[in-house]
Amino acid sequence: MVTRAELEAATESAQYQCQGNLNLYDSPELKDLATQAIAGRQLRIVSLPSVSLPLDSAAIEVCLCEDDYPGWMAIEDLDLLEPAAEPYRSISLSLPEITNRLPQVIAYTQAAMRQPNHYLWGGTIGSNYDCSGLMQAAFCSAGIWIPRDAYQQADFAQAIDLTEANPGDLIFFGGDRITHVGLYLGDLRYIHSSGKDHGRNGIAIDRLAADGDGIAQAYYQQFHSVGRITSSYQPVFKE
Repeated sequence: MVTRAELEAATESAQYQCQGNLNLYDSPELKDLATQAIAGRQLRIVSLPSVSLPLDSAAIEVCLCEDDYPGWMAIEDLDLLEPAAEPYRSISLSLPEITNRLPQVIAYTQAAMRQPNHYLWGGTIGSNYDCSGLMQAAFCSAGIWIPRDAYQQADFAQAIDLTEANPGDLIFFGGDRITHVGLYLGDLRYIHSSGKDHGRNGIAIDRLAADGDGIAQAYYQQFHSVGRITSSYQPVFKE
């Protein structure tokens, strides 16, 4: 467990490892989930709450090391952190190495679909995911880091034409801004976690076709682009 005194004495670049699964929120009010950090991930402390705040209402601003994703954690979750044995070191992967790992990525999503699940905004830890959280978790299971949110994943991926898509590519949806992502399986099929807006609440396989059911049609009308993961994410923050 890390104490507040230890955090205050630490350097700005100090890193901590999650000893258990950790919820991170999008504001210090800790109301809306932003993302989750599975045990083993590392983070940096960005800022501490004012000492004048009561502990039960205090939040700590953090940034996850593997994907530079910001968030706020409850101060009572300090008992889930330990000083990291060494700074996080990203791994560079070649395109052939990534391609060889894509069957594992696909298998992860299909195994997740077979578990009881529902759509969880901010979810990246089984069995409940949001769309981009499922993608990040699936690639992470194969040792490949991609950014957290769908629009970030689209910016990170190499844009390709739908006619060139292979299993393991990402398929994006939205209007002016990308808001949804799934994993391409071939034959215009893709697996994704979607919410109740289109009549589903969890992970399923749909087909990108105008003549599909209501859910497939809704996403077909929002189809945006396809992207291929060609590298593993390299964090911006460096010690």
